[in-house]
Parts: sequence; C-alpha cells; structure tokens
Amino acid sequence: MIWVFIAVVVVAALALVVMTRGRGGRQESGVVSFRRHIDALSPEARREVHDRVRAQQQGKDRK
Repeated sequence: MIWVFIAVVVVAALALVVMTRGRGGRQESGVVSFRRHIDALSPEARREVHDRVRAQQQGKDRK
C-alpha cells in the first residue's frame, strides 16, 4: 500500500517538473506580456488602452 502512495507522489513530482520546464523555465516580464496583449488588439482597442495608460501616468506624475 505504501508503494502505491510513493509511486503517486513520484509521478506528481515528475509532472510538476515537466510542466514548469514546458513554460521555458522563466516568466516573461510585465512589459513583454503587456506588449504581446497590445499587439493582439485591434487598432481601436489599442488606442483606448494607450489612452488609459497615459491618463494613469499623468495622474502619477502630478503627485
């Protein structure tokens, strides 16, 4: 019975290792992720996002 438990733990650990290596082993930066999402948007939606980001940046600059 204990061997079944050990086998399940080993298989789960191997699956976790394979899944984390499948991602490239590193996470992309927030800027890269933002640019990838922006590139996927239509020009109209892209313009709205840029306007919102500019408005937030201007609000932070005033403080």
